[in-house]
Amino acid sequence: MNRRPQTGAEDSNAANWLTVVKPRALPIEPLPFSSAINRLFWYEVESAVDSFLDSHTVLGIGKPTTLALHLLSKQCFKSSFYDAMDNYPAFYRGWSRVSMAHRERMTIKKVSTILTSSSALHSRLEHMAPDVRLVLNACATERLPELPNKRPLRKNKQQIAGYVGTIGKWFDWDLVIALATSRPNTLFRLIGPLYVRAPALPPNISLEPALAHNEALLAMVQFDIGLIPFKKNSLTSSVDPIKFYEYRALGLPVVSSAFGEMTLRRRCEGVYLLESNSDMADVVERALTHSTSLESTIQFRKDNSWENRFNQANILAA
Repeated sequence: MNRRPQTGAEDSNAANWLTVVKPRALPIEPLPFSSAINRLFWYEVESAVDSFLDSHTVLGIGKPTTLALHLLSKQCFKSSFYDAMDNYPAFYRGWSRVSMAHRERMTIKKVSTILTSSSALHSRLEHMAPDVRLVLNACATERLPELPNKRPLRKNKQQIAGYVGTIGKWFDWDLVIALATSRPNTLFRLIGPLYVRAPALPPNISLEPALAHNEALLAMVQFDIGLIPFKKNSLTSSVDPIKFYEYRALGLPVVSSAFGEMTLRRRCEGVYLLESNSDMADVVERALTHSTSLESTIQFRKDNSWENRFNQANILAA
C-alpha cells in the first residue's frame, strides 16, 4: 500500500537505466516450507545480481522474503537497507503471519539500515535495530501535469470528489456511501482496479476502471476534492498514502478518514479528516471552499518529491 504509485493501472515503462528481473516462484510465500521449493527458481536472479555486484553495491529489500534473506547471506554488499513500506505480517493469518513476522525480524537483523514509511512503522521497528529512519512517502512530481495559474471555474457544473487507486479490503464502502448520500448533487468518481465486491451504490457514485499513470493524473485534475476513504484497522494503521501527496501536489483539498499517518495531518493545509462524529456534508463543504495558492502547491511539490526524500534518507551513507 505504500511507496507505490496509487493511480490505478500498473505503469510498465521502466527507466532506461533500470534492469528489471522478475523472479519466478510459486505463490506459496510466506508459508514455512515455501523457501525449500522456490529457491529452485532463483538462478536467474542470482546470476543478474552477480553480474553487477561489486564493492560499491547497496542491496535494498522492499519486502521480507526468503529470496531477500538468501541474497543478504552473501555478505558482499557495501551496505543494505530494508524499506519497511507496510506492516507486512498484518496482511496474513495463522502460520503465514507467524512466518512473515519471523522473516521480517531476520531481515532487520541482517541489514545495515531500516527505512520506515510512516510514524507507526517507525515506532514499531525503532527498538529492533540501531539505525531506523523515518522516510515518509512522496510523489513523482516530475510526472505531474503543469499547474495552471488558477484552477478553472466550475460554475453550474457538478462538483466532483474523486478517488484513484486500488479498491481492496481496506476500502471503506460505508464511508463513501454515507458521503455520497449526504451530498446527492456531488459526483463521487472511484477509479481503479476492483478486488472486492462492490455493494449497492447510490446513483452519484461512479465506478470506473483503472487508468495508466498519466491518464489517472489527468483525471485527478478534474476533481474538486481528493478522497482517501480507508478503514481504520491494523492494515491501514501503518500507512502513509501516496494519494495524499498526489492530490495536494495538484492543489486539491483532501477529504480522508482518520487512519495511519493521516491522523497526524489534522492541522495541515487542505486536509479535512472524517472522524466518527463528523458532519460529513459540512466536511465536504469546507473542503470545497478551500483554496490553495499556486506558490504553496509549488513548494509542496519541491518538499515532497522523491528526489528530496531520497536525499533525506541518505542511504548511501549507511
